[in-house]
Amino acid sequence: MDETLLLLLALVLTVVIASIAVLKSRTQREALTAGAPSRFAASTEGMSVCPKCGMGNLWTERRCSACGTSLKR
Repeated sequence: MDETLLLLLALVLTVVIASIAVLKSRTQREALTAGAPSRFAASTEGMSVCPKCGMGNLWTERRCSACGTSLKR
């Protein structure tokens, strides 16, 4: 084999191995953060849930902000 061909094969192999390593680390990072809670606070205190669509509404609302269904008080 020609030295240029061997160098080209080594370069391609290096790129493939580096790509696999990057994709594997990205997949592991996504798996770790998939179930992580949001860094923003979310309070459900005083929230009224729509019985039809499940949308959370302020306790002061009489109708669902998403579908317009009357909310129980």
